[in-house]
Amino acid sequence: MQKLKERWGIHSTLQLIIIFIVFAITGSSAVYVAKPLLQWIGLHPENFENTWWGPWVYWTLRILIIFPIYQVLLVLFGWIFGQFKFFWNMEKKMLRRMGLGFLISS
Repeated sequence: MQKLKERWGIHSTLQLIIIFIVFAITGSSAVYVAKPLLQWIGLHPENFENTWWGPWVYWTLRILIIFPIYQVLLVLFGWIFGQFKFFWNMEKKMLRRMGLGFLISS
């Protein structure tokens, strides 16, 4: 735990626990929030049943759709739990690594 706190620049165990809680809530919420969107666009596993590549396409599309929802919710829940700075810095770092640094101003 100490190595993780040092790596993330966290000083207290409570802050680390809050960050873990935010990650847990965000993962579940992203899937829950994405479900109506996936149904609305017609992305159902049944649509991909008759081909050998169907499950691969379905899960790839599902993850690609859920990913941005997860990122937004991560910052939102981080803000709600008082850890906005931590999650915003993490988000900026990830966007830069993905080559999307132009989406952020600083």
